[in-house]
Amino acid sequence: MGMISLVTFIPIFGLLIVLLIPKQNEKAIKWFSAIVAFIPFLIATYMWTQFNYSLSGINNEMQFQFVEHAKWIPSLHIEYFVGLDGLSFPMFWLTTLLSFLAIVASFGINKSVKGYFALFLLLETGMLGVFVALDFFLFYVFWEVMLLPMYFLIGIWGGPRREYAAIKFFLYTLLGSVLMLVVMLALYFNVKDPVTGQHTFNMLHMMNQSNHSGWLLGLDVRYWLYILLFIGFAIKVPVFPFHTWLPDAHVEAPTAISVILAGILLKMGTYGMLRISYPIFPDIAVKTANWLAILGVINILYGAFVAMAQKDLKKLVAYSSVSHMGFVLLGMAAMTDASIHGAIFQMFSHGMITAMLFLIVGVIYDRAHHRQIDGFGGLAVSMPIYAGVAALAFFAAMGLPGMTGFIAEASVFIGSFGVYRTLTILAALGIVITASYVLWTVQRVFLGKLNPKYEHIAEINGRELFTLVPLGILVIFFGIYPMPVLHLMRSSLIHLIALMH
Repeated sequence: MGMISLVTFIPIFGLLIVLLIPKQNEKAIKWFSAIVAFIPFLIATYMWTQFNYSLSGINNEMQFQFVEHAKWIPSLHIEYFVGLDGLSFPMFWLTTLLSFLAIVASFGINKSVKGYFALFLLLETGMLGVFVALDFFLFYVFWEVMLLPMYFLIGIWGGPRREYAAIKFFLYTLLGSVLMLVVMLALYFNVKDPVTGQHTFNMLHMMNQSNHSGWLLGLDVRYWLYILLFIGFAIKVPVFPFHTWLPDAHVEAPTAISVILAGILLKMGTYGMLRISYPIFPDIAVKTANWLAILGVINILYGAFVAMAQKDLKKLVAYSSVSHMGFVLLGMAAMTDASIHGAIFQMFSHGMITAMLFLIVGVIYDRAHHRQIDGFGGLAVSMPIYAGVAALAFFAAMGLPGMTGFIAEASVFIGSFGVYRTLTILAALGIVITASYVLWTVQRVFLGKLNPKYEHIAEINGRELFTLVPLGILVIFFGIYPMPVLHLMRSSLIHLIALMH
């Protein structure tokens, strides 16, 4: 078994053992799940040290690394085909890190503990599989595997309106999956393996336009397929106006699930566009780029303005995610070297920052049992360590220089300004609005006169710091020295940009 398969399926083996542990032994279930989630992170970190920075590419199997290729369902020409390049590896590594930290953050769960941790491990396998699959059918299987555990994790362990939020999340995501299925089948019947002449789900063959037989995909049909695929991925991002499931899902989900939802799942939408939509339909992606840029700016401004109006701390963070994903869309639309690098780096950076923010909301909710921003005040007096960590996360979300958010957003602006001058100027206003709601929130929650109700509130504990401090260190380290991640992406993104032009 190769390293990719090892990382992807270790959580499944862990799940099987979790199911064998007696449900009364909750401590063993929690600790074992944490150990199981830590092993993929260790292997993924080792893989980073072995990564060949000069090889990674976009449309040639030789340019993918750690490749595993085997027949799966030969009669339908479906393969088990996985690999990593500079586009997928940052998110692959981040998924292993956030899964481990989210499981540690879940130690406070005391309802149906065995079911929760078993579903969480299944979710991790689904997420990792999406980032490594190079066969469209396999990609779709992992995409669907991820949907079910997330539905139950929100619907069973969520807040008061959990059933509503879970069903809304499920229906939106299922719609996207159905649209993706239509496109996948259309491509399958149109693309042939250049060696065998058989229809194929191999994404790399789909990216090579000379393998398209042309009998099905006339110009108009290709436009429709691109739009269907775009909607499928846009729901996940979420792009306005497909965003309405997100605040409900976030507010009702347990803290650790919000971390995974914002840190990893939203990025799968933009990853899908860059991995599948762009290389398979490059001409249409270029022609429709203006619309993507407009949607990106709408996301940035709309998300920021709505975040400013929120009274619930978790909803504020949820809408800030809608805003920050807009920078990814703008960078993708501009299709320049700097903007695409900025877009991928924003996916990586936002994954860490938003995970910190949701963990911070979880800490205070566990103590105060509410999230109303105006219900706090002066918490820095009674919880100085917590206030310091929270300030770091909020300033990172604001894009303060010296942190990853600044590098990502600056790259997007530098790369996009020459292509979309007016839209980039409008997008820059989003930073001002973000600074406004971040500073206003910090002031109302942590500064000013201490609310007497929280005079003796418990300080952040060791386990909570364990989940937050590594993310804070990474946000600062990669904010000061982003080259390890940028070098990782470089060769793959150069291939992708060349493909688009």
